[in-house]
Amino acid sequence: MRNKLYLGFGICALFLCLAAVAVGVLTGKVKSSAGGALPGVTVTVVETSASTTTANDGTFRFNALPEGEYSLQFDLAGFNPEKRQGVKIRAGKTVSLTIVMKQAPSAAQTVPAQLKDNAGPDMMMAVSAPRESKMFEMMAAPPPPAPYQQPYTQILPNPAIPAAGIDFNTEEYGRIVENGFKETTREPLSTFSIDVDTASYANVRRYLTEGTEPPKDAIRIEELINYFSYNYPKPVGEDPFSVNMEAVTCPWNSGHNLVCIGLQGKKIDVAKLPAANLVFLLDVSGSMQDPEKLPLLKEAFKLLVNQMRPQDYVSICVYAGAAGSILPPTNGANKQKILDTLDSLEAGGSTAGGEGIMLAYKEAKKHFNPRGNNRVILATDGDFNIGISDTGSLVRFIEEKRKEGIFLSVLGFGSGNLKDERMSQLAEKGNGNYSYIDTLQEAKKVLVTQMGGTLFTIAKDVKLQLEFNPLKVKAYRLVGYESRLLKNEDFNDDTKDAGELGSGHTVTAFYEIIPAGSTEQVPGVDELKYQQTTLNPATADSGEILTVKLRYKLPKLDVSKLLSVPLSGPVKPFETASENTRFAAAVAEWGALLRDSAFKGQASFDQVLNIAKKAKGPDKEGYRSEFIGLVEKSKKIKMKE
Repeated sequence: MRNKLYLGFGICALFLCLAAVAVGVLTGKVKSSAGGALPGVTVTVVETSASTTTANDGTFRFNALPEGEYSLQFDLAGFNPEKRQGVKIRAGKTVSLTIVMKQAPSAAQTVPAQLKDNAGPDMMMAVSAPRESKMFEMMAAPPPPAPYQQPYTQILPNPAIPAAGIDFNTEEYGRIVENGFKETTREPLSTFSIDVDTASYANVRRYLTEGTEPPKDAIRIEELINYFSYNYPKPVGEDPFSVNMEAVTCPWNSGHNLVCIGLQGKKIDVAKLPAANLVFLLDVSGSMQDPEKLPLLKEAFKLLVNQMRPQDYVSICVYAGAAGSILPPTNGANKQKILDTLDSLEAGGSTAGGEGIMLAYKEAKKHFNPRGNNRVILATDGDFNIGISDTGSLVRFIEEKRKEGIFLSVLGFGSGNLKDERMSQLAEKGNGNYSYIDTLQEAKKVLVTQMGGTLFTIAKDVKLQLEFNPLKVKAYRLVGYESRLLKNEDFNDDTKDAGELGSGHTVTAFYEIIPAGSTEQVPGVDELKYQQTTLNPATADSGEILTVKLRYKLPKLDVSKLLSVPLSGPVKPFETASENTRFAAAVAEWGALLRDSAFKGQASFDQVLNIAKKAKGPDKEGYRSEFIGLVEKSKKIKMKE
């Protein structure tokens, strides 16, 4: 009996020890240098001897690695073995890797030349003479292996495509803790900042196109919704945006309602936009050598350069082992000089991202246009490992610079090394946008079609605060915007930063509501002992569901303006809601399914498809049709689990 007790205590102690170990998840994909997935690769964690083999799509996963730093070994017959060191696992984080393995013998690598013109003495950069773009050839994916092909038989690399070398890095996403329901009588106010970033949607598309499920923390529902433009009424009067609201029944929970809030920014003709003082800050480090990184980056910026006017100026700074300025301010009429400079860039070296940001702001300040649009556009995969490399220091630096009237937009590129959370924070604190560029078509959307919204701010520090009427609303939850929540007292504090609205941009947000009188139980706190909640009898017959208040500042001002708009019932059946609300709700429901949200209710991929197809509208650019295709892909991926 005593031995059994000891054994029981021992097992309990073991479980307690294991529970105390902070663990993270390691996932990844192994590809050949030709771009195809490599199944059958043996992946070994050197320190623990734990190993696995890659699946048919080249993916692998370790579910519970203790927090720490590891070395990984990759082996496959016919390929050069790979060993990667310094893989950092953090508690509660998912780290994603991309490994590119070369067939043996290795292809010869071109030795990078030293960049001398307009660069510092220590600046090492790979350059080549301008040449005709091979973008579409380089981006072409090889055909998948035949169904019965052996894992060790691989398609040979295309000899017309230069060997890109081996790239290894980790993708990082900040953890998202979904917003829960708040009891109206206890917490009648909800405050948040707008968000017009779209990076999450393009990044999710990249995963689904590759046939893999995106990490849950890569899915920011507000960015999925705001990827699309909506046909809200144009603003009238002096305010730079219109405010639109609609209350409808909730399609994924029949006992709940939805409130859709839509902002429509004033669209300014590109010809009438203020002159631009732009600094392109381009990452040309070794991690950027894959076809979907630097080659795509160059093609993307060429699209923007071709839109520039004579009154616009561009400077180009680059960073790898060190940072350097390679193009002084150049008039938009001299496009060829700018394009030739872009063509000359090649990747190589480590990543002095912090130094690059400091240099870019210095250049922007030197040529500051007090009446123009002064902006740094950072293009990178987000890996900073030399100089100022911690996110906190970079954020503080950027916060100081935005006070000087210089904004920051961030474009993310590539896979396997994407530092998503870092780039999102930098853009947010730099009064700019964060977009992920996975294709040339996406580059055209961000830098051509929506250039005014991407580069020109019409309202900054835009905050919303909703007060819910407890006679109409028992509880509510904000769908998405988890990283944009503000304290209620921040709403009236003009020193608190919030999101920016660009020319022609739309912003859409949903609140899911439990109506008053519902018997559904909502998590809450005990009744208070020393005070009671009383309702205002004057509002009993108002019919108002809520009141939304907005604060915003004009781009050159530091004092906000207040707007207040009430929303009254009745609640419409979802089928009679506007096309805007129905399509946006379909996107929100899809996001809940991808995240396997605790609040997905009766959501289903079939319902998302049904709603989206009926609410697709004219769809001139084809983005909504593409969405429907992505929903179908994600449904198939989920069905395989």
